[in-house]
Amino acid sequence: DLLDLFHGLGFSVYTSPEVELDEYNFGKLNFGPDHPARDAHDTYFAGPDVVLRTHTSPGWVRAMEELKPPMRLVFPGRVYRAEAVDASHMDQFHQIDGLFVDKNVSMADLKATLNTFARAIYRRDLPTRIIPIYFPFVEPGVQMDVQCVRCEGSGRVADDGGKRCPVCRGTKWVEVLGAGMVHPNVFR
Repeated sequence: DLLDLFHGLGFSVYTSPEVELDEYNFGKLNFGPDHPARDAHDTYFAGPDVVLRTHTSPGWVRAMEELKPPMRLVFPGRVYRAEAVDASHMDQFHQIDGLFVDKNVSMADLKATLNTFARAIYRRDLPTRIIPIYFPFVEPGVQMDVQCVRCEGSGRVADDGGKRCPVCRGTKWVEVLGAGMVHPNVFR
């Protein structure tokens, strides 16, 4: 469904490797040599310079090395994180990344694309918000939240005696994704 949605928005699918070079997973995405994500307790290392990709963003670099702009691509696939498995975390999961490189692409384009995605997946009138966040490979970086569909943005669950919502933990919002404009260092 997501691929169909993004295809309708003019995106094509780009497939990149699950077993990735450290250089692509981290270095070319502006992660510093001492970034905590490079630690063995966060990343599965298959060799000294080879990792199971921790996100699908390494595909950006591979696509930019291979193709010329304009490009509008999505990068679906499995990713791996060396995390403790619990009710809300797995050590592997599926992720989809997007990349839109062209002249005059703005945060307004990004926000419109993200809202189209969220409203197609959840519901048409769903309130969303974009808040600043840091990722090494984008500048500026944002996090998109959607209004909690369980408590309808109240933070409380009426049919459970008004207790704090277990989905949003009373915050009224649920984080769904991180995004941003490609960092100039990644373009370089």
